[in-house]
Amino acid sequence: MEQVYDIAIIGGGVNGCGIARDAAGRGLKVLLAEQRDLAIGTSSASTKLIHGGLRYLEHYEFGLVRESLKEREVLLSMVPHIAWPLRFVLPHHSGLRPAWLIRLGLFLYDHLGGRKILPGCRTLDLRKHEAGRPLRDTFTKAFEYSDCWVDDARLVTLNAMDAAARGADILTRTAVTDAKRENGAWTVTLNDEATGGDRTIRAKTVVNAAGPWVADVLARRVGVNSKASVRLVKGSHIVIPRKFEHDRAYIFQNADQRIIFAIPYEQDFTLIGTTDVDFTDDPKDVRISDEEIAYLCQAASAYFKDPVKPDDVVWTYSGVRPLYDDGAGAAQTATRDFVLDLHAQAGEPALLNIFGGKITTYRHLAEEALGKLKPFLPEMTGTWTAGATLPGGGFPVGGHGALIEKLRADYPFLPPRTASRLVHAYGTLAGTVLGDAGSIEDLGRHFGADLYEREIAYLMTSEWAVEGDDVLWRRSKLGLRLSEQERQAVSDWMKSRRAATV
Repeated sequence: MEQVYDIAIIGGGVNGCGIARDAAGRGLKVLLAEQRDLAIGTSSASTKLIHGGLRYLEHYEFGLVRESLKEREVLLSMVPHIAWPLRFVLPHHSGLRPAWLIRLGLFLYDHLGGRKILPGCRTLDLRKHEAGRPLRDTFTKAFEYSDCWVDDARLVTLNAMDAAARGADILTRTAVTDAKRENGAWTVTLNDEATGGDRTIRAKTVVNAAGPWVADVLARRVGVNSKASVRLVKGSHIVIPRKFEHDRAYIFQNADQRIIFAIPYEQDFTLIGTTDVDFTDDPKDVRISDEEIAYLCQAASAYFKDPVKPDDVVWTYSGVRPLYDDGAGAAQTATRDFVLDLHAQAGEPALLNIFGGKITTYRHLAEEALGKLKPFLPEMTGTWTAGATLPGGGFPVGGHGALIEKLRADYPFLPPRTASRLVHAYGTLAGTVLGDAGSIEDLGRHFGADLYEREIAYLMTSEWAVEGDDVLWRRSKLGLRLSEQERQAVSDWMKSRRAATV
């Protein structure tokens, strides 16, 4: 008898994987197909923040800010290994927003979302506080508030892992080439990149969570016209060597009414971003432009004593945000809220298209999506993801220290920095990555930095890693620490391992 899935999801970004996890946890039969790698698009190209969006208050998006603020502590408790609280310093620029307006905004920010764990805002004297040292002397006062940092690509992978553990079929390197309504269900054609072969599956509902490709899926794969439309906006970031010694982040106001962040990144670097530029090309070809690099350098240099120069940049990344097109003028004013576009005529299987959204609200989006699809699905259990930790997250917020000590006790040959990195990447699963290793030699070939064969093998068998970039730039950011030759060695080893297992 042919198997029929309850939901077929197109797209392995944070929204697709979040919906897959939620649905599988409610007892539904789920298939997710991603044409390339998990989090390969927008979901690995964010500013890595779980935040309410302070600047959205100026656009009167109070509902979005409130929902985002409520989600901060929910997500923080779900993934304490890959997310943690971060204090943000907002230097007061007398020529831009007045101090009273900033205080009002921060008051709302502190109280809209029912904050419990994160400390509230306060005023800093930059002439005395360490946060003032890297800044120009003209900045004497700042406001400090709380948000959270998250490893965005790992968040996606952990959702996929939990979905799979609950029974979902997660297929990467698998493109949906066609989907049509037939005999009361969807017939979905899947193309496997590895074999080149096609197969079809049946599904009661389809979720189009293709991110920047959502309109392409609508037009070319499912052939459905939608009144909702997507506005593609490119956001680019630069990474430079560490710019300041403390562990706070900065939020800088610019004369063009935009803001940028300067965030401690991977211990030895500083992440600066983002831009907002309308985008019309193929999202898979997105790249930072020289103009964007210059913009970010100039915007940061308006605040830092030591200017940021294009020659300082050691890495860049860009992503395309699939925003709901609400007709706003400038790209930075387009809404970041999500829109769920349901197509379901009487007697036909449903199609749900996901427009917009952000990392912070992905879990809430998944709940809303299943609520929309409920009339077209079998009976399912209620909401459950709030408070349910993701793989590796079963320890208290701020409990990294105890986990690192335990890992070093179990594996005394591990250098402290390596133990810390593994705990921050895998949490309570760090020991699973290392397995029965009794010495550093047992970890296998050393590729550079603290990356060994055993960790790559784990990522290939447990986290759908297939190619070098999957490991070096999404499952980790160790590509920052490896030479081009070392990165190629990782790719070659993975290719050889794949060939040996075919």
